[in-house]
Parts: sequence; C-alpha cells; structure tokens
Amino acid sequence: MERKDFLKKGFSALGFAAIVPMISCSNNSVDPETTTETTTGGTTTGTCTTTASETEGPFPTKSPASYVLNDITSDRTGNKLTVKITIQNKNNSCAALAGALVDIWHCDAAGNYSEYGGTGMQSTNYTSVHFLRGRQTTDANGLVTFTSIYPGWYSGRAPHIHVHVYNASGKSLLVTQIAFPEATSALVYAQGVYKSHGQADTKNANDNVFSDGVTTELASVTGSVSTSFELTHTVVVSA
Repeated sequence: MERKDFLKKGFSALGFAAIVPMISCSNNSVDPETTTETTTGGTTTGTCTTTASETEGPFPTKSPASYVLNDITSDRTGNKLTVKITIQNKNNSCAALAGALVDIWHCDAAGNYSEYGGTGMQSTNYTSVHFLRGRQTTDANGLVTFTSIYPGWYSGRAPHIHVHVYNASGKSLLVTQIAFPEATSALVYAQGVYKSHGQADTKNANDNVFSDGVTTELASVTGSVSTSFELTHTVVVSA
C-alpha cells in the first residue's frame, strides 16, 4: 500500500489544490499568520480549547525514550527551524503543564521519514537512521524547544509535524499534528534544498487530517529564508 493510499483510507476522496501563490523574491520574511477556520476537533472548556486529536501513523517514532534530544536535525539539510511548543492543562484552568513528555517527528526536505522505507509506503530506505525525531520534557512554563529544519512534504499531505504528549508518568495524553501557514511553506519550497521537490500538492483545507479545520493546530511561524524560522504553538491537553 502506498503512503498516500494509507492516508486516504477511511476518508472520502478529496481534490488537491493545484494553485500555488506567487511569491515575490524580494519578500523573503513572514509574520505570524492567523486563521478564521473552524474545527470539529477539540472541545472548549474555560478559556482554552482542547487541541484536536489526530492519527499517529504511519511513521511514529519506534523508541521515543531513546531520543531525548534538543537538536533533532542530525544530517538533514534545510532552513533552520526552532520549534517552541507550550503544553497547557485544560483540567487546571489552562495552566502550564510542567514535567510533560513531548515527542515530535516529521519528514525531511524531500518528504522522507527516518526509521522507515524500502516499501511501497516510502521507497527510500531510512530504516537504520533516526533523524528529525526527539523528546523533551516541559519546563515550569510548559515549554519545550527543539532545533530542526522546516519540514518538507509528501503527496497527499500538507506540511506538518507530529506531536505526542505524555504526562510525567508516561501516560499518553494526546496525539496531534501541527499545521503550517501555507504562504510560509510556499516561500520555503521555492528555494534551496526544497526547490527540486517543488510546491506541496495539498493545502490544509484538502488534507485528510486538517480538512475539518486547523484552529487548534495551526502554528505561528516567523523568520526568513535568508536566516531561519521560529515556530510557536500551544497544545492543550486534559491531564
């Protein structure tokens, strides 16, 4: 089974957006992007909204406790991306959740994942390497920070980062995904190591995971292709 077929299984057929916004070569920096979309995932309690739960597969980290890393770049090339994720507890008036374990993983600039490959799901064999995967523990402010690269994309999916949050005892609290502002991704994919792979073939609204809305999953991304990018995002769990 091909990766795109795995992702489509159980969903209605969706059309892919084929239009890529024109990007000025002189405008290579971006400001935070907001969304007016609504989401059917997540429920609102008090002053915060529970982040929508999403699928973990098809390429979850096989042994996440083995990769307690701040810099998950390994040998992958691409625009530097600092990932800052804050975990809040809906059951404690949306207070920061300290001591939570946060795993993230995503594909490289060419759309490939480490720990997998050599099959119809992913032809390139990366079964023996572990790039772009890591775990951190939230500080007193509920924050974890990772150093990575801007994710690439693969057919049938909009650009994204996977996130799995556990409490301090290792109990799973939430599996979710982080969506990216489309204008920022288009800017990144028009240059450097990303250019040969081209523009993403799927927008957030046409993505099987994000098509119900990205209100609780869309990150804020700032920065420049000539320097680096910073992603900030809040994930709300029930702990």
